[in-house]
Amino acid sequence: MLIVLFIALHIAGLTLKKTIGFGLVSYLLMTTLGVLTYTTHHHKNFPQHYINIEVIETSVSNDITFRIKERLKPTRYHNKYIVELFKVNTLPAQGKVLLNIQKEDTSKIYNVDDILLIHSEFQEIRSPLNPNQFNYRSYLEKQYIYHQLFTEQHLIFEISSKRQTIFGYADALRQTINNRLNTFDFKPEELAIINALILGQRQDMDRGMYTEYANAGAIHILAVSGLHVGIILMMLSFVLKPIENLKRGNTIKVVIILALLWSFAVIAGLSASVTRAVTMFSIVAIAMHLKRPTNIYNTLSISMFILLLVKPMFLFDVGFQMSYLAVFAIVSIQPLLYKLWLPEWKVTDYFWQIFTVTIAAQLGVAPISLLYFHQFPGLFFISNLAIIPFLGLILGFGILVILLSLLNILPEIIANLYGRLISAMNHVVSWVSKQEAFLIKDISFDVTHVIATYLLLVALVLVYRKFHFKRIAILLVSILFLQSILIYTKSKHSSESFIIFHKSRYSVFGKKQNTDLTIWHNLDSTVIKTQNMIGDYKVGNFIKSIRYDTLHNVYKTPHKTLLVIDSLGVYKVSFKPDYILLRNSPKLNLKRVIDSLQPELIIADGSNYKSYVKRWEATCLKEKLPFHQTYKKGAFIIK
Repeated sequence: MLIVLFIALHIAGLTLKKTIGFGLVSYLLMTTLGVLTYTTHHHKNFPQHYINIEVIETSVSNDITFRIKERLKPTRYHNKYIVELFKVNTLPAQGKVLLNIQKEDTSKIYNVDDILLIHSEFQEIRSPLNPNQFNYRSYLEKQYIYHQLFTEQHLIFEISSKRQTIFGYADALRQTINNRLNTFDFKPEELAIINALILGQRQDMDRGMYTEYANAGAIHILAVSGLHVGIILMMLSFVLKPIENLKRGNTIKVVIILALLWSFAVIAGLSASVTRAVTMFSIVAIAMHLKRPTNIYNTLSISMFILLLVKPMFLFDVGFQMSYLAVFAIVSIQPLLYKLWLPEWKVTDYFWQIFTVTIAAQLGVAPISLLYFHQFPGLFFISNLAIIPFLGLILGFGILVILLSLLNILPEIIANLYGRLISAMNHVVSWVSKQEAFLIKDISFDVTHVIATYLLLVALVLVYRKFHFKRIAILLVSILFLQSILIYTKSKHSSESFIIFHKSRYSVFGKKQNTDLTIWHNLDSTVIKTQNMIGDYKVGNFIKSIRYDTLHNVYKTPHKTLLVIDSLGVYKVSFKPDYILLRNSPKLNLKRVIDSLQPELIIADGSNYKSYVKRWEATCLKEKLPFHQTYKKGAFIIK
């Protein structure tokens, strides 16, 4: 396709005349390049991938040798890591796996590049058991992780702890920095913010603090991205300015800047947002050196193109998507907002610029943010106006504190001052997050809404820039499209369904009628209202009202009848149910029940003992009757 492109270029002439042939070839080249890039990076296409080695059985225990690649945020019961395989039994193997080490009093925290050996089986990563929940399995598959390992501390054999990769050295540097900072009186929450803000590591951040930053609309401050990298680039350009006086000083300066920017990216963990920012600002730094004017859209497109060539699955990364959408919105919408008012005073102008940048960025990310997080922080501009003017100071001061601590010359007074500065930022964020009246939660928003909203936003920008018939027509069409999507959504969710949710040790049933939901359950009345599975279902199905009730023995839908048999084991009824639900481990002869009632299907929810469920499954298999176990197959939905 590249050869064909050169031929088309020659035919079109070197002046790049607009010809259909050249355009089609360009599009085809990009498409085939995308297919090639995705295919060559996909781990399942590697011959040495453990899934492709026939003699390796994932369902049995194997001797697995691997290297720690990344430390994840621990859960209540496990320390979690992403690991790279070296060997399975005696065979060389490739692939990434999720490692879960059970937490104990003597649990050891392993470092990146540590090589370990365990005896374990590859376990499937489970899909969500209830509808509309976050699909962790799909999320990991986009990172080429298809199985997980479970082990305990005393069953791990440590082979080596030498640093072998650049990520290992970066992890060692981060640990050294943290060890030095721990000798000062920083509070745990202050250290967590320093790690997130400068080192790009959020594993040790308290869940409550993370939620506060999200609710205040300031979570982007903790994600090392374009804002941080841009400030660092300005600081480096200022500090290294004297080098320009040397022979070939400009070239030396840009090489040093690029080296330092990418070193910072590696230390920050090479996340999608920081990689995007450093790639983009590297192109900006080179353009500054060449003293050539840069088109910001070209710069963004080049950085995106390069990143997706190297990491094609970044396209599905939420940080990557939001990062680019925010920057595109800032460069296209902020100048229009800024022109609405031109302040005379420099201080007022500075804050007006920050305000317009914040509004533009929020407009850019709001639709996709609603899709993923279903909430909107109404006071986002307050936290941004309070923090962003001082972010350069916070970052610069933080880098200085880290450098002085590494050199063992950090004065106590400077450390305390920086700690107070971080605490002040936390207090501002905490106060904004507590204004719950301005935090809009549980907003139902799907992919079609996202597409329609972005089309409307683009149309509005086009009309504002140039007011003429074609652009007004595009705007009106985009409004009609959004209205059509809203009508389609209302029609789609104007239906009735009955859901048997999976809840371990309890029973929870729901009946959806258009936008109303009735929940029957045996949980505590305060506990049921905090259940994520109910909230996720409400948001995903555009539910407006929920009513709660106690459990019944018989449920009817327009076409099916469901009989519930509980621990009492009573099942003698005057009708023949279509489905039978077994809950709370009833002691009964299932074959006799089947012969008596002749149901179409047997269902067992999460309130039953696993030994009972196993026996019922065997009976149904023998009787050739379908059996649905919510623990394995997830919630059962009657539409």
